[in-house]
Amino acid sequence: MKTVLGAALAVASLLLAPAFAAEVEGVKLADTVQLGGADLALNGAGVRTRVFFKVYVGALYLQKKAGSADAVLADAGPKRVAMHLLRDLTAEQLFTALKEGLADNHSPDQVAKFEPQVQQMEKIFFAIKSAKKGDAIMLDYLPRAGTRIVVNSAEKGTVAGEDFYRALLRIWLGEKPVDASLKKAMLGG
Repeated sequence: MKTVLGAALAVASLLLAPAFAAEVEGVKLADTVQLGGADLALNGAGVRTRVFFKVYVGALYLQKKAGSADAVLADAGPKRVAMHLLRDLTAEQLFTALKEGLADNHSPDQVAKFEPQVQQMEKIFFAIKSAKKGDAIMLDYLPRAGTRIVVNSAEKGTVAGEDFYRALLRIWLGEKPVDASLKKAMLGG
């Protein structure tokens, strides 16, 4: 009887365990995630490097997989960019990198248009203060709500505007991405 019960529990635990689609730099990435009542699938993931430092594992989740940046940017549904940190970073380092990515992929007029959202995001990041190796930062797009910032499952704030989330996506998927190999990986390449 104990053997049958043990086998049944083992099978049940396998069925209830999250399915992992990939492992990048030791970070296990879920095959699917729930966001705003929708199932999102892992579109692709890779490592963000700066100079020769591995900074984070970046992952893109979408309702429907897409192989081009244009398809991702045109999708009005919920999305997630997940950053799993591979090193300690200050809020200033995180925010500065995001702000530089915005500037690299938008004209000065476009950047000025997003200034209120950028300032709101800055307040959220500076309230976080720092992120440690192993932390997960999620930038979730929820239609009608905006960009929700989540750190280690704790919601930190939401910044309004679908156009702002598209601007953020260009940091990784734009003409001048922060890391060309990460862009390719996030697009499933």
